[in-house]
Formats: sequence, structure tokens, C-alpha cells
Amino acid sequence: MVVDDHPMWRDAVARDLADAGFDVAATAGEGHEAVRRARAVRPRVLVLDLNLPGLPGVEVCREVVAADPGVRVLVLSASGEHGDVLEAVKSGATGYLVKSAGREELLDAVRRTAAGDAVFTPGLAGLVLGEFRRLAAEPPSADTRAPAPPQLTPRETEVLRLVAKGLSYRQIADRLVLSHRTVQNHVQNTLGKLQLHNRVELVRYAIEQGLDGD
Repeated sequence: MVVDDHPMWRDAVARDLADAGFDVAATAGEGHEAVRRARAVRPRVLVLDLNLPGLPGVEVCREVVAADPGVRVLVLSASGEHGDVLEAVKSGATGYLVKSAGREELLDAVRRTAAGDAVFTPGLAGLVLGEFRRLAAEPPSADTRAPAPPQLTPRETEVLRLVAKGLSYRQIADRLVLSHRTVQNHVQNTLGKLQLHNRVELVRYAIEQGLDGD
């Protein structure tokens, strides 16, 4: 599903995706409309602009993900401002691409987002990881009592450690001599055990647990 308030841009992105073999289930140009249509069609990937009339893109992302945690949101925005990137990720986006990206870069980003990768315009991934590390370094509130950590298998922990280092599923599969599907299964099992919704939340958890080190 493609959401953008500029009809020509929205139609061009939808057309490029359709020509590449994607099933574009719906489009929308306004925030509230986007939430309604997303709930109706339940897209696997939502390509979302942030600057929308009616309801801002970050709120659309938050509402859509809350209603369907399985949806993966790839923000496609003219803004590369750090504040916009971090706000989008905190609202549930699993990737962020600026509109200066070329057609092939967009198509690759949608494919990777659908496969479960966290996809960011070069330079922005480090920003997001850095923010997660900063948050992980903050002392917990005095009245916060952490529950017992869930039991992950050694292989799940190993995969989680590589996810935290920013490796794609394909790179993890190559390093551990596993199939891409096996890596995806390990990640899905880990998400279930940790009660997390997407790879971005998984990376944050791994950093908080100190699994991103050597």
C-alpha cells in the first residue's frame, strides 16, 4: 500500500511497484483515509510519506502498527532530518528512505522490508542504532522492576547478536551457513518469545542486553 499526498508521486510509486510485480492493494493521500484503508486491506508493506493532511504520517504509522503488528512500514519521505527519522522509528516504522532514492533502490528497499530487514538510507541506520544505544545506557527508573528474561536457544541468541550488529538476514544466513528461511524462522521465534513486533524493536532489545558488542 502506498500513502502520499502528492497524486503524481503516489501514482508513480504505485506504478513502479506494480510493474516490478508487487500487488499494490490500495493507495491513499490523507492520514485518516490511510488508516481506514490499511485496516481494510492489511498490507504486508506500507510505503508511507510523513507529511500528510488530516493525520501526520507518524500517527498513521502508530495506529496502523497498533492495529496490525504484522505490517511493515517503510517511510518514504523528502525529509532526512534526524528528528523525523527517530520519530518514525519510535512510531513503529521498520525502514526509512528519502525520496532522492532511485527506482531500483526503492524496489530493493520494499523487497527487503517485506523480507523482514530494517532498511535505511545510507547514514541513517547508524543514527538509529546510536539512539538505541543511548537509550539503553540511561539508568532505569527506580520503581521499574525488570521481568525475568525469556529463554532463547543458543542459536536464537547468536542470530539476535548478528541482527543487533546490523547484518541483513542474507548476511546472517551466509555467516552461520543457514538458509535465509531458517534465519527468518529464528527471528520470528525470538520476536514471539520477547513479545516484540518487528526487527527494529528486536535491535533495540539486543542493544539493551549488550548483544551488539564483539
